[in-house]
Amino acid sequence: MLELDHIAVLGETLEEAAAHLEAAVNLPLLPGGKHARFGTHNRLLGLAPEIYMEAIAIDPAAERPKEPRWFWLDEFRGPARLDKWICRVKDLDAALDALPMAGRRVDLERGDLRWSMAVPQDGLQAFDGLFPALIQWHSDLMPGRVLPAGGLELKQLTVSHPDADAMIDLLAPVLRSPLVTFATGKSGLTARIATPQGEVELT
Repeated sequence: MLELDHIAVLGETLEEAAAHLEAAVNLPLLPGGKHARFGTHNRLLGLAPEIYMEAIAIDPAAERPKEPRWFWLDEFRGPARLDKWICRVKDLDAALDALPMAGRRVDLERGDLRWSMAVPQDGLQAFDGLFPALIQWHSDLMPGRVLPAGGLELKQLTVSHPDADAMIDLLAPVLRSPLVTFATGKSGLTARIATPQGEVELT
């Protein structure tokens, strides 16, 4: 089964991605880290219920990887935006048997964190990048459970795509995240988030 794990704001730089996210929720992000295999870095912020938000971009100090970067970051252009959603699974290999379009398994680690991720060969998720990325954490201390949420709570994540019905057909049997809804229209993500100052939309 798939459960929503986190959402990601992409930017041409980490500063742009972080600024976009911070402006929406009116809270500073926490330090994240580097992903050596893909040459990226991030900042993080908790989000109830037991999920989190990530700002991510290419790390200019990192060596260029020999393979395409995840989330298609090599091709990302334009203003920072909410661009990816990531679902956790208990058994990534079984999930990939059911959803092979999600990519191939990549095992990663940073500090005390160990996880496996489904990454497409070219870095781009199916459905023009709107299909969920899949992650399996190899510890109960996953970021969504340990990062402070600062009074933020996800109320709804809307996934829009011209062929949303086809995505629903693939995901409906396995997705167990009632906060995720789908709409037919221009490709994009919209997160409705409750903050101490009121509800905001992150796009």
